[in-house]
Amino acid sequence: MTATFRNWLLPLLVLPLSLPALAAPAKPLPAPLRALEQQGYEILNRFAAPGGMTGYAALYLGRPQTIYLTADGKQAIVGAMLDGKGQAWDQAGLDKQFSQALWQQLEGSFWIADGDSKAPRVLYAFTDPNCPYCNKFWNDARPWVNAGKVQIRHIMVGIIKPDSPGKAAAILGDSDPAAAFDRHERQHASGGVKPLAAIPPAVQAKLDSNHRLMERFGAFATPMIFFKDEKGNMQKVQGAPPASSLRQILGPR
Repeated sequence: MTATFRNWLLPLLVLPLSLPALAAPAKPLPAPLRALEQQGYEILNRFAAPGGMTGYAALYLGRPQTIYLTADGKQAIVGAMLDGKGQAWDQAGLDKQFSQALWQQLEGSFWIADGDSKAPRVLYAFTDPNCPYCNKFWNDARPWVNAGKVQIRHIMVGIIKPDSPGKAAAILGDSDPAAAFDRHERQHASGGVKPLAAIPPAVQAKLDSNHRLMERFGAFATPMIFFKDEKGNMQKVQGAPPASSLRQILGPR
């Protein structure tokens, strides 16, 4: 599946203020939260909330959701908590909880680094080796990457063509994945790397994990790019960004 629809720049979550964050939710979770997990909710993080309640940042069908557990731990309330003015309670802080949790999931994925590890700006991109839009973004980003200003961390998936998993596995399983990825992108027009006929279980596990993460983020086409803007706000863009958006995504040249 390629990114054939119109590209857009969309705020995913914002990062201004801070909530009194607690540790990641301990296991086992209270019964109401376990019930929500069975319904498809993924608990990301927890935080202190008013009225003796505990708040939880969660994902449901790839969308952020807020859950509040009552003080006795017997009931869970899904949705926004409003203050006396009818405003969502500490929305900026809630957004930060989601942002931090989701960024950490990107950091923990199986990615291939493209660019200097000391680059001041880091991006994540779900990338299929057969995706022409991924290759276009790779080419468009060369001035920033070559200048040491950006590191793009490509989260490899194989979803577009039958040999996409084999190609992604060949790159991930190489003794030098970064060099293999670079060769592949440079030779993309002629097919790039030769796909593996049999994918080693350990490499398949990495691809499966990346695919699950992609679905968790509600992405069904490549590239899906995540970055932080100049204010530290987390943003996403689906598809190859237009030239007019490159400076906003990659920073000044």
